Amino acid sequence: MSPDVDLTLPKPGLHPLRKRLLALDSRVFEFAAERSWPAARPVLPRLSRSANHGVLWFATAAAIAATRTPRARRAAARGLASLGLASLTINTLGKRSVRRPRPVLDPVPLGRQLKRQPITTSFPSGHAASAAAFATGVALESPAWGAVVAPVAWSVALSRVYTGVHFPSDVLAGAALGAGAAFAVRGLVPTRAQLVTPARPRAEVPALPDGEGLVMVVNTASGTSERVRALSDGMPGTEIVECEPADVRAELEKAAGHATVLGVCGGDGTVNTAAQVALRHDLPLAVLPGGTLNHFAYDLGVEDVRDMSRAVQRGEAVRVDVGRFSSGDTEGVFLNTCSLGVYPELVTERDRWSRRIGGWPAGVLAALRVLRADRHPLEAEFRGRARPLWLLFAGNGTYHRMGLAPGRRLDLADGQLDVRLVHGGRRPALRLLAAALAGPLTRSPAHAAVQVGRLRLTGVAPGTLLAHDGEVTEVEGEVTLEKLPEALTVYRPGVGD
Repeated sequence: MSPDVDLTLPKPGLHPLRKRLLALDSRVFEFAAERSWPAARPVLPRLSRSANHGVLWFATAAAIAATRTPRARRAAARGLASLGLASLTINTLGKRSVRRPRPVLDPVPLGRQLKRQPITTSFPSGHAASAAAFATGVALESPAWGAVVAPVAWSVALSRVYTGVHFPSDVLAGAALGAGAAFAVRGLVPTRAQLVTPARPRAEVPALPDGEGLVMVVNTASGTSERVRALSDGMPGTEIVECEPADVRAELEKAAGHATVLGVCGGDGTVNTAAQVALRHDLPLAVLPGGTLNHFAYDLGVEDVRDMSRAVQRGEAVRVDVGRFSSGDTEGVFLNTCSLGVYPELVTERDRWSRRIGGWPAGVLAALRVLRADRHPLEAEFRGRARPLWLLFAGNGTYHRMGLAPGRRLDLADGQLDVRLVHGGRRPALRLLAAALAGPLTRSPAHAAVQVGRLRLTGVAPGTLLAHDGEVTEVEGEVTLEKLPEALTVYRPGVGD
């Protein structure tokens, strides 16, 4: 018989305090068993069974993530991670440390008993641990979703006593272990609220309690109708201009002519266009994320209408850096990243096929075609030496995540370009993977990373592609990347807190 189901160990000793506690635990269990719970009978047994093997919590996490908000997705992921740690702890340590038998079912009415009785030891309750871990993990990332999940978690824990499979102390201990697992996960992976973006340099901007003076230009291609309606309800004085992608720049220019605050709703490319207009007209910018990629808004701390509205209504804003590139007569700005080499070619190749076969298949096909090409996509002179490069990535600010892909920036006004290189050579896929797995400031024969305020490349071949915030353009000859320190004023919640 496995240790989990070996209930033949001697009963606890006659320690007086322990004996009294066990007796009290049994009396509370019998008291609960004898009570009539009319409203619970059709619900709690089913709820208890649905939580077997975490099925209920996986389904709940999927439902939360389906809302497609970043905070909800993080809450769902944190809840599942906490559940996983709690289950591992209970099954490897908890059940094997205290071999307590299950309660005797005699006082429990037959209609409340589970059809299939568990055979593992009783202390602590795994169901209560999973419920508490998931609910606590969700609440640590999103208190609002935590308030939704908490009654369900409490009901699952209660159901274990109601159906007679656990003593009350089993449930309490399991819940405590589950909550502890959630806090342990938070210690390993801090929540978004713990990683507070520096609230400086603070900018003086107008507060618009009802939105009067805010002109919000909305890219209709980003599917933001619900957010626009929420903005109208919360700030009725806002002027909202909805337009197609081709008309975004023209509408932004019109809005800048009479706006006190220029607003934009869309993805990173749309926000980039709005930033150019705001810089040219010296206007503060209010950003509402609404596209597929919203790195700038999320790094700024704006995830939904509530965040942006609160900042605009209170007059909370910061000044942030802007990246700028120039090559001959070609120039532009970037709020997130700028890159040359394999990534711009991947974007171009993906866009060529995405309408025919869909986004993900097009991305895979583009990667295969570009990485198998018998040439380096970029030849440039860097620090006085001609180099073949697979990729040059420059981030507007330091990215705090391992590897090449954009992670999170904690400071949008640090004055640094986060530059990462993948040197030319054989087996580009392995080189790119090695760089992605390496630390952000490591060096090797395959890749390197530095932080600088300005970068100049020479000898760039004609027709070389440069990607900036999702847009692609051609450059040649000399390419300069530099910072415009604290050039853009952007509304951001929480500056005054």
